[in-house]
Amino acid sequence: MSALTWTELLRIRLRTGRGAALALGALVLVTAFLAAAFPRGVEAYETRGVRHALGSAPPEQQTLEVSIARADLPGAGVRAAYGAAELTRQDRALRERFDAPLRIAEGGTQYGVRTTAPLTAYDPGLPRPDGPGPGLSLYAVSGLARHATVTEGRLPRGAAPGERTLEAAVTVAAARTLHLRVGGTLHPEGLTVRICGLLTPRDPDGVYWAVDPVLTAARLTSTGEQPPRRFWRAALLLSPQDGPALLPTGGKPEKFWRYPVDASRLTAGQAPLLRDRLSSLQHGAGLARLRTVAGGGALADSAVDGLLDGFGRMRTAIAPVVAVAAFGIGTVAGVVLLLSGALAAARRAPELALLRARGASLAGLTGQLAAETAVVALPAAAAGGGLALLVTPGEQALPSLLAAAGTGLLGTLALPLRAAVAHRRPRPAVRADLTAARPSRRRTVAELTVLVLAAGAVVALRRRGTATGGGVDALVSAAPVLIGVIAAIALMRLYPLPLRLAARPAARSSGLTGFLALARAGRAPATAGLPLLALLVALTTASFGGSVLAGIDSARDHAALTAVGADARISADRPLPEKLRRAVAAVRGVDGAVPLRLSVQAADDGGPPLYLVIADAEAYSRLARATGLGAFSAAELADPGGDRPLPALVSPRYLTRFGRAPQALQPEFGQLVVRPVAVRADTPAQPGGDFVLVNARSVARRYPDTYADPANGPSVLLLSGHALDTGALRTAVRAHSPAAAPARLTLRSAERAALADPPLQQGAERLYTAAVAAGTGFALLALLLSLLQTAPQRRQLLTMLRTMGLPPGQGRRLMVLEALPQALLAAGGGVLVGAAAIRLLSPGTDLTPLALPGGRGGGTADTVRLGADPMSLLAPSAGVVVLALAVVAAHAWLSERRREGTELRGGERP
Repeated sequence: MSALTWTELLRIRLRTGRGAALALGALVLVTAFLAAAFPRGVEAYETRGVRHALGSAPPEQQTLEVSIARADLPGAGVRAAYGAAELTRQDRALRERFDAPLRIAEGGTQYGVRTTAPLTAYDPGLPRPDGPGPGLSLYAVSGLARHATVTEGRLPRGAAPGERTLEAAVTVAAARTLHLRVGGTLHPEGLTVRICGLLTPRDPDGVYWAVDPVLTAARLTSTGEQPPRRFWRAALLLSPQDGPALLPTGGKPEKFWRYPVDASRLTAGQAPLLRDRLSSLQHGAGLARLRTVAGGGALADSAVDGLLDGFGRMRTAIAPVVAVAAFGIGTVAGVVLLLSGALAAARRAPELALLRARGASLAGLTGQLAAETAVVALPAAAAGGGLALLVTPGEQALPSLLAAAGTGLLGTLALPLRAAVAHRRPRPAVRADLTAARPSRRRTVAELTVLVLAAGAVVALRRRGTATGGGVDALVSAAPVLIGVIAAIALMRLYPLPLRLAARPAARSSGLTGFLALARAGRAPATAGLPLLALLVALTTASFGGSVLAGIDSARDHAALTAVGADARISADRPLPEKLRRAVAAVRGVDGAVPLRLSVQAADDGGPPLYLVIADAEAYSRLARATGLGAFSAAELADPGGDRPLPALVSPRYLTRFGRAPQALQPEFGQLVVRPVAVRADTPAQPGGDFVLVNARSVARRYPDTYADPANGPSVLLLSGHALDTGALRTAVRAHSPAAAPARLTLRSAERAALADPPLQQGAERLYTAAVAAGTGFALLALLLSLLQTAPQRRQLLTMLRTMGLPPGQGRRLMVLEALPQALLAAGGGVLVGAAAIRLLSPGTDLTPLALPGGRGGGTADTVRLGADPMSLLAPSAGVVVLALAVVAAHAWLSERRREGTELRGGERP
């Protein structure tokens, strides 16, 4: 054919098959968009995660600090080396040694000279709690004017060379603590320092001030001797020109440069390189380059590389779990594209068979079909990939482009390859609803190969788990998909047999509907395997993914509950006032308030301490039953009377350490001898610890006077309620807490929200949810495609039966009964395969990194394992059945409204 003929042929084909071309283009567009958006989504949430890991760390962990001590500098020219001009020159030179992605945040940069050993001042009027005078650290630093506001006086000025009187500023908080004022003088070990100004930090929580806490306020500390003696530590802020004046002091002065690391432009892909840069600056070639500027003894130190290590471990642990969803949706999407090609080949089978019979070569036919689909699929894939690049943030475009290109290639080749297999040699037309009695050897070998791969993936996942330590293992991540494929193969082989057996007794009945429905359902069309494969893989992935998400929610709920013990917890270091307890109990939404006494008891075996919980048995048992944390009967802790040991509920570890023998404890009331009568793993007051719970009534009977003393009152209050007014609770706690020992309010809802805050876990969970939803959508699309493919045959059958006198109601019943076995097969198979996959893969699937950031949680189980969620198993399968029956019923209703002559023409057969 000439080029013009090819062009005309393509134009005619696209014009006559406009609906099919638009459907293929839409399918490829959506699939390419999802395929290209997935790697961008992973990169986006990982980038947010690494920025959060660095940005939420304490200020002292966000910096890179370079320092050099006086002893590491040569004797000649030391004063010049400590001068402000030399420090500024070295600051510019050090910045030039920092290579991307190591970037410096300009706002908190600080450099200068500081004393590393405090200089003690004994001036009159200075506070001396236990005798020693305040220890003063002297800082001659840059940037003071930019980071502080002068409240009184002025900023310090540099002293003349050789002058022993220096000017210094202090913060308002430090001046208040040390009783300093402008114009006063201090004499720290040979120096005379005059206070010239009082400053207020503009950002006291920023890196400039918060790295060294003594810069902002005086701190009370203790000496290392025995017994320890307390003294104040504070900082005096000098002029940057006064660095050389610190050399003669005994404060061991050193030069330092502190640079806050800028994480605002850091990406997840750059995190390993940044860690390598920081490691080199601390221990490798980068440190040698720094020493050419700062001096031979310079040292670099940073905690940022440790933060990056933690982020890397968390990302490595989360990636395999997310990869399971990626493999699932990718497989389902690929099967749907193949299904669209197979259905198109089946629809055009007479045309293609005629072309082959008239001499068209297989290569020419395949090339023609590839050109037809490429005209639609490749632009649609390019549009989908480009749209994903536009709407999803990210730095790397290559993975997304490759994913979109793969989608376009699969959409292009699905029809030509299927047609090439079906028409590799001319053959007469055969019925499409029959299958070979015995599958071919190649099919058997392929099925056995998939079976071996699935078995290997399950064994590997159960042995190694999802966290393989080396990134994502494709075989392990594809385990749920392979299990779904094996189940689909088995069902395709076994599916027709029970229906054919059921059709035999139906053939002897008087009704037509049952036999005809079973007979038609028992036939296996050539394209029936792909929809079933797509449905089972999608349902397995949806069940697995839904159970993952349900497990994450359940683990977070349990972790929040064990962290608080109830819906809210009020605690203090001293007994809670009675008015506070009454005010809290009156807050709207509070259904119960259980006061308890919690004390720490030293253990006789020298092991971890014991937590003694004293609470009213009746109220506490109700709380334990409501929360599910160690439910027990209050009768088990009933007061035995007399001097007999008090019955106690204990933890398993207590029983392991001490057995069931009576044990003496010494709370503030007096000695209590307890005897274990029940064992529980958790309890609301102290979940997961070595606890001992006794009845408050028994203690009150033994020691009525000391127990009733307000000084020995309850220090913990556990609140329960379905809709707590958290604002009113906070107001009540603030209003009725003593200033000397303020009460702490901990909310279960706040703990639960905190578990979902980290962007890495939050992004992974959202992406997993989107992947499961997309996979379910593709599965339903596969079901619709398969039903629409057989729609003309069903329509012709109904029309023919209607001309023979079949009532409309029986026609609709016939169509529903015909579709019901296939829908039930897919739904039931999806439930069983999903449950089996979860059961097989649960031992190797660790959800802890996704569910509990940083290993949070207070329960006895440290690892969150995957468990079957009934709703995740049943809901997708039920949706498949409902959708299949709804589509068939709607099609049967519509076909009844057509005329018989429209469907049945001369020479046509259903």
